[in-house]
Amino acid sequence: MANQLFRKKSIDVILRDAEQGYGDGHGTGLKKVLGVRDLTFFGIAAIIGAGIFSGIGTAASSGGPGIVFLYVFTAIACGFAALCYAEFASTVPVSGSAYTYSYVAFGEIFAWIIGWDLLMEYAIGNIAVAISWSDYFTTMMANAGLHIPEWMTMDYMSAKAAQGAAWLNAPQIGGFRIILDIPALMIVALITYIVFRGIKESRSASNLMVIIKLAVIFFVIVLGAFYINPDNWTPFSPEGFGGIMKGVSAVFFAYIGFDAISTTAEECKNPQRDLPKAMIYSLIICTIVYVLLALVLTGMVHYTKLSVGDPLAMVFDEKGLKFISGIVAVSAIIATASVLLVFQMGQPRIWMSMSRDGLLPKVFSKIHPKYGTPSFSTILTGLVVGIPALFLNLNEVISLTSIGTLFAFVLVCAGVLALQQRKNRPESKFKVPYINGQFIYPILIIAAIIIVAIKVPSHFTADIWTIETWPMAAFWIIAIIVAVMAFVKKFSLLPVLGMISCFYLMSQETHKVWMRFIIWLAAGLVIYFIYSYKHSKLAKEKE
Repeated sequence: MANQLFRKKSIDVILRDAEQGYGDGHGTGLKKVLGVRDLTFFGIAAIIGAGIFSGIGTAASSGGPGIVFLYVFTAIACGFAALCYAEFASTVPVSGSAYTYSYVAFGEIFAWIIGWDLLMEYAIGNIAVAISWSDYFTTMMANAGLHIPEWMTMDYMSAKAAQGAAWLNAPQIGGFRIILDIPALMIVALITYIVFRGIKESRSASNLMVIIKLAVIFFVIVLGAFYINPDNWTPFSPEGFGGIMKGVSAVFFAYIGFDAISTTAEECKNPQRDLPKAMIYSLIICTIVYVLLALVLTGMVHYTKLSVGDPLAMVFDEKGLKFISGIVAVSAIIATASVLLVFQMGQPRIWMSMSRDGLLPKVFSKIHPKYGTPSFSTILTGLVVGIPALFLNLNEVISLTSIGTLFAFVLVCAGVLALQQRKNRPESKFKVPYINGQFIYPILIIAAIIIVAIKVPSHFTADIWTIETWPMAAFWIIAIIVAVMAFVKKFSLLPVLGMISCFYLMSQETHKVWMRFIIWLAAGLVIYFIYSYKHSKLAKEKE
């Protein structure tokens, strides 16, 4: 049974199937219309969302102007992962993203785990984005003098806890108060309709939204530069490295998304050439935007004032430029909608890929004969996101999106290492540059241990050996094991750095987030052994 759990998909078979078409004998039905510009815009659309309009304030309030270093560090960590994604996208140019890559590198059980992880990441992320969009939309409408009843714009539990207007004024049926986030459902329904109608429609909507939000952000940066007071940048890192790292969750959340474009591989004109370029381009553009915006905001006002829900609007209000708030609000609405579009497009394609492999029922891979989209999976995604968005407040579980994404990054980086160790390494138009990490990485780890031991003597003796801090202990154990393996097997440095830096970011999440994540994966394994293990296409081929 153990061998069956790790049965791998052959790259040759995947490419042959992609050439011949999947499904019911009529080909994939997916339309190849995307070029490098479209893919780059999809990447920017997915990355620049609510994270830049709210998360930047949260990060700056603890790290000060020094959070620009965190944006750069996170970009580098994501960059390592992006290079690994790019190699896989060039090697295996089909839908499925990290799920398919893990199937090739590690086998079926890992593919299922990462597929199940991605379903959680996309669903929770999209619900959170829909709720965020609703908040921006209702605020903009209120500022315009159009007040939507509060019981129609928030979740039940929040209204009950607040005991405010939403709770008191809500209509009742049999004593039960009707409290729903209607705008959140509306935007999910609209985006789902666009995604359902076709990739061309999704591309056009994405490109338009990206142009608008980049124009607004550029305007904000240029205008804000005239109001910078350099004194606000002193001290640059008021709480040192620790203060900067407090914002890691908010900053990383602002980078989530570039990997989603890999799910469109079968709709690209030249995926092996264009996907790697688009991932790198979108990451570079967004990093430049983030760094410039962080410098402008922390230069306009003191960093301690930025811990608000809408820091971009707040800094201009402080300067008496209240009209900018309206522009920012419109941009935020567009930005969050674009994020929702890309992820609503990505999740059905992962379901489609898992269904093709027999791990989910066949209906998940059904392609609409007219629109060329995974129709059932797209509609189901709309329901999975839209209905919870009506009722839920995801503050407690939003970190699952970050940890789920980082987990995917870790496996993709590890997957490239696994491919590099094969005697007959698959051909690829793009490969992660090989830098021998046999000595460099172990030296880096030893140096890091020495520095931490000197600077924080209690770190290794007491700080990390508790129930609350075990993720940090796990990081050091994994880092040391990888150092030994890198020395023995001469691992390529860049994938190793990508894997370890992403795992470090994972270790910054609380033990409660880790436990929720582990419980979700365990639930997925139950489903795998009940259904997917027996219905797997690879299992049937060996019967």
